[in-house]
Amino acid sequence: MQTKQAIQDLTKDELANIIKPSFRAKQIYNWVYHKHVNSFSQMENLPKAMRNELDEKFTITPLEIVSKQESRDGSIKYLFRLPDGSTVESVLLLMREAQYHEDGTLKHHRRYTVCISSQVGCKVGCAFCLTAKGGFVRDLSAGEIVSQVLEIYKDNNIPSNHRVNLVYMGMGEPLDNLENVAKAVKIFSDMDGMSISPNRQTISTSGLSSKIEKLGKMDLGINLAISLHAVDDELREQLMPINKAYNIASIIEAVRNFPVNQRKKVLFEYLVIKDVNDGIDSAKKLVKLLNGLKAKVNLIYFNPYPGTDFKRPDDKDMRKFQEYLLNKGVLCTIRESKGLDISAACGQLREQKLGEEK
Repeated sequence: MQTKQAIQDLTKDELANIIKPSFRAKQIYNWVYHKHVNSFSQMENLPKAMRNELDEKFTITPLEIVSKQESRDGSIKYLFRLPDGSTVESVLLLMREAQYHEDGTLKHHRRYTVCISSQVGCKVGCAFCLTAKGGFVRDLSAGEIVSQVLEIYKDNNIPSNHRVNLVYMGMGEPLDNLENVAKAVKIFSDMDGMSISPNRQTISTSGLSSKIEKLGKMDLGINLAISLHAVDDELREQLMPINKAYNIASIIEAVRNFPVNQRKKVLFEYLVIKDVNDGIDSAKKLVKLLNGLKAKVNLIYFNPYPGTDFKRPDDKDMRKFQEYLLNKGVLCTIRESKGLDISAACGQLREQKLGEEK
């Protein structure tokens, strides 16, 4: 059975070319992205014939929440089912609780980051990644990417004017699905839609250097994050086989040419694995590698999952690594581990569900 196209697949301009008069596109965007309706019949200021036409051609809820796990720290991991039965994961990360003035009035809203998937499965095949175990199934459409955030907004009653940070760092390699990811960036940032500025959106890549260059030429205004994880090609090829096609030198060269906002830095993500890449020798090589770049390093604790031989690093070794970088003038943070009491590793909730269905 052929499935309907998600209305979230369309930019406002594309919608205006389909629906006449064109001002209706803005009204539809308002219903979808501001009022969070679940059916076209709820769009009361549209003619009934138009609502029926939309319902025949499009779906407004292309994702279904199959499962969710809530962490003690406020993080929520979602497993979504797509129209073809495939599943993908997204995570809502609570970065800061709401803050109030002494008189009880709101000072700051809660701060969220949403981590979203761009593919069902992944082609990259990183040794430490659970998503890779299931292989690659297909790319997500722009609408399926956008709908992950929209459904999370709905499920948590997040107001449409509440700004979140988006990270394309869930299942899949975003630059392997560059066309749809770039379209999603534009849809997210539309002022009549979710109005999530590109500078609040970060695309994380395993380092497809030729596609980093292509992304740079698009000049979307997004932030770039590189999943580095190793400082020499030999180890990186063991951890990330894609390094054979895109070695470290090619990635660094692509980053040098990437347009970076004056106030921003390219984020280098470094997954720290005990007795693999957690030593000071690696820290020294990393400093040398990043010399001359507008770079920030984010050290990430490896989150163990059943069946892996890799281990979580010791806290003292993480701090030593960070201190070395800071002392050498490299901005470096340690990512606060979230969701450790739930299926924290990307792909884990999906694998659990697939296991239950077998």
